[in-house]
Amino acid sequence: MAADEAPLEEQVTYDESGGVAWITINAPDQGNALTMPRRDRLTELFQQASASLAVRAVVLTAAGDRHFCTGAALGGPRTAPPDRPEGAPERAVGDAARLIREGWQRLVSSILDCEKPVVAAVNGTAAGGGAQLVLACDLVVMADTARFIEVFVRRGIMPDAGGAYLLPRLVGLHKAKELMFLGDDVPAGEALRIGIANRVVPTAELIAEVEALASRLAEAPTRALAMTKWLLNRSFESDRRTAFDEEAFAQELVNGTDDAREGMTAFVERRAPAFRGW
Repeated sequence: MAADEAPLEEQVTYDESGGVAWITINAPDQGNALTMPRRDRLTELFQQASASLAVRAVVLTAAGDRHFCTGAALGGPRTAPPDRPEGAPERAVGDAARLIREGWQRLVSSILDCEKPVVAAVNGTAAGGGAQLVLACDLVVMADTARFIEVFVRRGIMPDAGGAYLLPRLVGLHKAKELMFLGDDVPAGEALRIGIANRVVPTAELIAEVEALASRLAEAPTRALAMTKWLLNRSFESDRRTAFDEEAFAQELVNGTDDAREGMTAFVERRAPAFRGW
């Protein structure tokens, strides 16, 4: 059975254990490319994990050892805008922009806005939209055989899925231009050197490394991490006064949580804290 003929919940799987939600793109025979249904299911799963008190960290990975995600699946069905009057063109100005906003941009936003730390376990090539998924995650662990490719220029198109916003914030403006203008492969070691990856490990050790990292995040004070993520993601857009005001606001919220009280009590009692996530 081809991947796109399987039930959607098998094409993008969701497993939860020990406070960690594992979201896996399962279409290795298609380069783990995202059809529109797969893309939208990913978005829904990130929103679900964000809202769940049982989830305290999220891992995004993919099946197989060749591809993490090669972007959008080409040639799939497209949803026609409703209420198309007689004589109207098949695609009007604004249709494509709407598809981008409601599709890949919505997916990337669901990762950036997820209230739990998101770890990318990059098992293979991350290209096009798949590269932007990596950029959106909070921490990135790559197999030493994996690659990162801003492939758009090779296809005669420009980057989408928020890549032009995300990449320069990680690697700097000139390096981002180089990667997007030339579209060259970036091996895992180079991705680590320039700041796209946090860690690079042998392929056979990838899942164990990510499991350990995700478990550590799942034991942390979840709301404190959520507000820290929020402040960090806003830091490039905020002026100093706004950043300081938001920090004070976030501190007040976090200091009222059960985990903050547990952290202070554990410190006084000279024991390890047992955070619960709220």
